[in-house]
Amino acid sequence: MPGSWEEYLITRKKQIERRQKIVTIVSMFSFFGSTVFAVIPAIQQASKPKPAIASPSAESVLQQQARGYDLILQREPENQIALEKLSLVRLQLKDAKGAMELLEKLVKLHPERQDYKVVLEQIKKQEGNGDRH
Repeated sequence: MPGSWEEYLITRKKQIERRQKIVTIVSMFSFFGSTVFAVIPAIQQASKPKPAIASPSAESVLQQQARGYDLILQREPENQIALEKLSLVRLQLKDAKGAMELLEKLVKLHPERQDYKVVLEQIKKQEGNGDRH
């Protein structure tokens, strides 16, 4: 009898291991299959050309961004990220004076940041050259 009980346990253990391998393999196929079905439509959509008519102009997008950052600054006047991003948007909108004001505020709030100082000086030089012509 002891031999048959040990044989039963060994056989049972092998059955369990076999089932675990099967479940693992099925799970892996399911995971990779679902990933493929999620990625393929995303790639197809990304590769489709965007209709030019539906997209707003770059300037209107920049103006919307500027309004959004202005709203943030109304709530948090010293928000570093909003000040930084708004200064970049204003530069893209060719509003150098507005960008300079924001950068001056950033330099006052964060005097350790050399990049703010450098950009501010570059804008001042460009404005100085622009005024002479």
